Amino acid sequence: MQIKDTSDQDVQITVQKSKPKFWLTLITSFTILVLIIWQVAPAASRWSQASESISIDRVRLSTITRGDFIRDISVLGRVVAAVSPTVYSPADGTVTLLIEAGHEVKEGQALATLDSPELTSRLFQQQATLEGLESSYERQQIQSKKQRLQDQKAVDLANVRLISANREKRRADQGYEKNAISQIDFEKAQDELENAKLQHRHAEQDAALNIESLDFDSKSLSLDIRRQKLLVKELKRQVDALTIRSPVNGIVGNLNADNKTFLSKNQSILTVVDLSNLEVEIEIPESYADDLAIGMDVAVQFEQRQFSARLVTISPEILNNQVTGRVRFSGETPAKLRQNQRLNTQIILEQKSNVLQVQRGQFLESSGGRFAYLVNDGLARKTPITLGARSLSHVEVLSGLSEGQQIIISGTDMFNSAEQVLLNN
Repeated sequence: MQIKDTSDQDVQITVQKSKPKFWLTLITSFTILVLIIWQVAPAASRWSQASESISIDRVRLSTITRGDFIRDISVLGRVVAAVSPTVYSPADGTVTLLIEAGHEVKEGQALATLDSPELTSRLFQQQATLEGLESSYERQQIQSKKQRLQDQKAVDLANVRLISANREKRRADQGYEKNAISQIDFEKAQDELENAKLQHRHAEQDAALNIESLDFDSKSLSLDIRRQKLLVKELKRQVDALTIRSPVNGIVGNLNADNKTFLSKNQSILTVVDLSNLEVEIEIPESYADDLAIGMDVAVQFEQRQFSARLVTISPEILNNQVTGRVRFSGETPAKLRQNQRLNTQIILEQKSNVLQVQRGQFLESSGGRFAYLVNDGLARKTPITLGARSLSHVEVLSGLSEGQQIIISGTDMFNSAEQVLLNN
C-alpha cells in the first residue's frame, strides 16, 4: 500500500529581491571618507611640517604660570653653638677638676679650682700692708688732734699776753700824762705791747700752718690706703678667680687639661657649650657670594618642619670655592638640636610677586636659556625666549611665552635643533 506525502499541498513562494540603493551607498562612503580625511589631515599636516618625531613619553611638559617668585639657594648647614666660651687658667698653679666632660652645668657653678700659693701669699702680704697703713692713719689722726691742742694753747697764751700788754700800755699812757713814770718806762710798755701782738700773730699763723700740714698728711695717707685697698681688691679677685666657674648654662665640652696637673697662666682648661643659643653654619658656593647680604631670610628644615631664621654673618674671604656664613633662628628654636647636626637650609635671595614663571628643567642647559619648544596640538615649535632670575624650582620668563602655554622642560639635545618636532603618543 502506498502512502502519499503532503507534497501536493505545498505552495512555492517566490521572494523578489529589492534593487540596491546606489545613491545611499555612495553618500555613506563619501561621508566616511571625509571623516577619515578630517581625522588624518591634521596629523599628516603636522607630520609634514615636523623634521623630527619623538614619543611624548620621552619629554616633560610644564605650563607657564603667574604668581609669586622666590629666588633661593639650598645648602647644607651644620649646627654650632653661638656661645661656647673656653675658660683659662688665671694664674700658675695646680688644677683640680670638679666635673667631667658632658656634664650639664649652670652659670656660676664651680668647674675647677686652682692652687696658687704665690698669689695667695701676695694677697696676705698686701692685706698686712693695708692694715699697717690704716694703723698709721689712725695714729696720724691722734697726732693731729694733739698738735691742734698745742697750737690752740699757744694761741691762747699769746692772746693773754696781748691783753696784759694792752692793759700795761693804757696804765703807762695815764702815768706818762701825769708825769708819774719816766720816758723809758713808757717806751718799754709800748715795746711789750708790740711784742705781744707779734707773738699772738705768729702763734695764729703757726697754728694755721700746722693744721694745713696735718690735713695734707691725712690726705696723703688716705690716698695710700685707697691705693692699697684697690690692690688688695684686685688680688682678692684673682684669688677668687682660682675657683673656675661656668660663664653660661650649658654642657661641659672638651677638657683641655688633666686633673691635678700644673698649668701656666692663660692656659686653656675646658670649654662650655651653651646649647640654648644655637646657630647654623653654612657653606655657600662662590657663585652666589655677590648675592648674599646680612639679614636675608633663611628657612631651616628640621624634622619635616620649617623654622624661620636670618643670615647674621658672612665670611669676607673665600675658602675652597665657598663662603662661610652663620644663620640665627629668628623665631622658635627647634628642640633637641645637637651640635654638629646637619640641617637643610634655604636662603631667600629675592622675592617677587605676579611673575611669569615656569618650572626649571634640563632645557636650560640644552638651549642655554635662549629658546624653548612650545607645545601646541602635538607639535613642538622652537621659540626664542628671554629668561630672568632662576630659583631652585622655577625660572622667571621675561618674554617669548604667555601664561597657560606649555613648553618642554626636559633636555632637548635629542631634537637636533629642529625647528618643529612631532610628539607621538
